[in-house]
Amino acid sequence: MSRTPRIVRAAAIGLLAMTMIGAPVAGSSHREAPMIAEDPSADVTDLYAFVSPDKTDTVTLIANYTGLQEPAGGPNFYPFDPDVQYWIKVDNDGDGRFDVVYTFRFKTQVANPDSFLFSGYGPIGPVDANVTQTVTVRRGGSVIGQDLPVPAPNIGPRTTPDYAALAGVRDLAGNHGKVFTGQRDDPFYVDLGAIFDLGGLRPFNQAHLIPLSTARGQDDLAAFNVNSIAIQVPISRLTNDGQPVADADAENAVIGVWAGSSRQSRTVLDGEGNADTSGDWVQVSRLGNPLINEVLIGVGDKDEWNASNPADDSQYSSRYTQPELAAIINTIYPSLPDTRTSGRSDLVLILGRGIPGLNQTNETGLYDMLRLNMGVPPTETPHRMGALKGDFAGFPNGRRLIDDVVDIELRAIADGYGKVLNQAFGLPNKSPNNQIGDGCNQNDRPFLKRFPYVAKPWAGYAGGDYRSSPC
Repeated sequence: MSRTPRIVRAAAIGLLAMTMIGAPVAGSSHREAPMIAEDPSADVTDLYAFVSPDKTDTVTLIANYTGLQEPAGGPNFYPFDPDVQYWIKVDNDGDGRFDVVYTFRFKTQVANPDSFLFSGYGPIGPVDANVTQTVTVRRGGSVIGQDLPVPAPNIGPRTTPDYAALAGVRDLAGNHGKVFTGQRDDPFYVDLGAIFDLGGLRPFNQAHLIPLSTARGQDDLAAFNVNSIAIQVPISRLTNDGQPVADADAENAVIGVWAGSSRQSRTVLDGEGNADTSGDWVQVSRLGNPLINEVLIGVGDKDEWNASNPADDSQYSSRYTQPELAAIINTIYPSLPDTRTSGRSDLVLILGRGIPGLNQTNETGLYDMLRLNMGVPPTETPHRMGALKGDFAGFPNGRRLIDDVVDIELRAIADGYGKVLNQAFGLPNKSPNNQIGDGCNQNDRPFLKRFPYVAKPWAGYAGGDYRSSPC
């Protein structure tokens, strides 16, 4: 090797290493910003929105919080924080401002403060748990679920021998649908260990600037749990006219969804282990499309982005039109056809406005919302690559649990949209960019066929046997 290529290669590796320092540590939106990384109980990690496959006159919205839960993390495990206001917001007129909001507030009760046990002296079920939580659900200012029981975490075969019986779905008042709040298996799947090792993708290891042997992807969220808030809502409750959606072309068919959390502005510690909160509610986390704050927004703007609203997202438009990740891909995979690093109006369109004829909400501006056309029926045999493979009931039209958003967004940023979107919308289809991915193509546990659809959580007793399992 001549001296010049050595210098170029070393400089490229150094640049990439500096780029990755301070990058997010895990998941679709797990620990994606400096401040929220220190506040995991308020961190919204993933958002899903889809027409319910077994109840097609409803939409299911799922927001997950407190990611990377080690199942054996007792004695306190991972409760919802009573000082956090959790919420899911819906825009049904395309202005980037919410028209419908569901809020969730939790209370914690301790039966015996002198005991260290979470469960009490016996299996949960025959014996009440020592520590319990309830949730109150509001739509706007109206209470639609008051002090509903929250199931205990899945501790193990002695404490929670029949966990499925504990994890109940609750009806909401006034035909507002159903709700589930509680611990679940983390449905997001991704090879974190490779991606954050200088942008590695194991199936493409030999094409990397620092080549390794090709390998299968690893699911580094396998056997981790999250706290899920899931709500199944009649479609007519979400439309801008209060009517059902006739078909995919109906004027009331498309909504934008985002989720997040807020805390009160002041916390006072009294020196005796108590904290009093007061003041205005301040937004500390939000999520619409997956991976936006994670890989498009720069470190210096991440906390500000979490505190802002979709209607204000045009200020970040350069992060879409000139994505840093595109330049990184060009650097670390020099044998791939170059990805465009500027003029990326395609990313503004798909992620900030919606695809024309499918789920567009706005023709100008840029709003980060997960857009769902509620008139597109569920697919009988859904494809993990969603719209890239012609399955228009999947991401970026909403997001189902099965959708492989890592591979979809990597290919989009790398100009490898695939022939379906290339032919339908004139988007690029560079090869082999249209094949890149992390090699992790499915969740570690199968999803349920009924609401809340997310798989049951891993038990602490099971340990980490499935951690970093092959995908």
